[in-house]
Amino acid sequence: MATPSRTEIISLFRSLLRSARQFPDYNIREYTKRRTIDAFRDSKTLSDPSSIAAAFSDGQSQLQIGYVAWTKIQVVVNDVLIKCASYIATVIDCRGARDLSRRKPFTEKPP
Repeated sequence: MATPSRTEIISLFRSLLRSARQFPDYNIREYTKRRTIDAFRDSKTLSDPSSIAAAFSDGQSQLQIGYVAWTKIQVVVNDVLIKCASYIATVIDCRGARDLSRRKPFTEKPP
């Protein structure tokens, strides 16, 4: 396994950041970007050519299949959770839950 050049490493870094930009959800986009930056920062101190090559191939595999697919799954899960929370709020509202904004302010001191 040949050691990747500096240009190849920077190209991989930029490709991973570019793929992070495609997500419409801010939290997922920022998480993907932060994870990429942290992984490259941790790998910055590697000096052994075999460990550099292993980290580079790991980054390439994450770019090709795992990394992008995993974050897309997270986007779907996030959307489902938001829809469920909205549904639960609607059900509670329909069952006559009290609106706390119309509540009188507490003015008396407790005994």
